Parts: sequence; C-alpha cells; structure tokens
Amino acid sequence: MKMTEMFSYTACRQLSQMFFAVFFFHMSEYILAIAFHGSQSVTLRSLLISKNYILAMLFSMMEYIVEIVLFPGSKDFWWISNVGLVMVIVGEIIRKSAILTAGRSFTHIIKVCHEEHHELITHGVYGFVRHPSYCGFLIWSVGTQIMLCNPMSTIGFAFVVWHFFAERITYEEYFLKEFFGIRYEEYAQRVPSGVPFVK
Repeated sequence: MKMTEMFSYTACRQLSQMFFAVFFFHMSEYILAIAFHGSQSVTLRSLLISKNYILAMLFSMMEYIVEIVLFPGSKDFWWISNVGLVMVIVGEIIRKSAILTAGRSFTHIIKVCHEEHHELITHGVYGFVRHPSYCGFLIWSVGTQIMLCNPMSTIGFAFVVWHFFAERITYEEYFLKEFFGIRYEEYAQRVPSGVPFVK
C-alpha cells in the first residue's frame, strides 16, 4: 500500500470516527435535555460547547494534522485507536445511562436551590458510581484522543477534564448534602465518585 493511500485511509477512518463521536455526543445531550425539561427550559448551553472546549478540540485537530503529516506511521497503531473507540462507546453509554436514569433530576447546570422534582438517585448506574455522567465524559473525552493516537492531547484532556470534575464534584456535593443531608452522606460513603482519586 502506498503512503498516500495509507494516509488517506487512516485519516478518513480516524477523523470520521472523531467527528461522528463529537456530533452524536452533543446532539444527544441537547435532545435528551429537551425531552426531560422541555424546549422552553433548554438553551444552547445544553450542547455543552464552551470556548475552552472548542480550543481543546482545535488543539487536538492541529496535533493530529501535524503528526500525520510529519510522522504518518504514528497514527497506524490500530490497536491503540480501537481502544480509544471502545472508550468513546463505553463513556457514551455510561453518561447516557446516567441521564436516562436520573431523568428530570439531571441538569447540565448545578442546582443551588432544591426543586420539587429533584430527587436523590441511587439506583441503576448511580448504584455503582455517584457521578456517572462525569465518569462517562472523562472516559469519552480521553477516548477521543486515544482514538486519534494523539499523545499530547490524551495527556492534556485527561488532566484538564479530571481537574474540572474534581473541583465541580466538591462544589456540587456541598449542595447535595444541603438538599439530602444524612441520606447523601451515607450514600457517598458507600459509593465511589466515579472520577479517579476524587472521594
């Protein structure tokens, strides 16, 4: 196989998987938000696309292009790319299971006031980890970069996403303890957070 053919096959497969993964993730988040909360309560923020997220994705695309042009062989480790693809699928399943299980209690913005429909969910995937949506997103986001065989972005995404959720969990759990008191504290002692090294 010629180098140009290999380049084109590698790039087409990996990039098409990446674009589909990103498109599916964001559109399904938006559709589920509308399904549970109604279109009048949902804004474009439910697409979960921020300035920092766009910059991170642009950096990962730049890394991919530079590496496939200068070191095309570095993208042909298909077993690594396939591990990333499996992580993307597993992360997506975990996150969407969390949303479907929590239903109206799931929101993209942390609630600081207890609303009537906001329940403490401890069954389903929440019986295994307290924050399955964060766990799923962490696996998904790192998986996208492993799928592209992007070493720098893999490390960068893992660190940045982990740090973001480590801070968010602390903030969110303050309010969960306020809302649900001893019930949440007992639940938190029984069930891990789902984000490595975050209790």
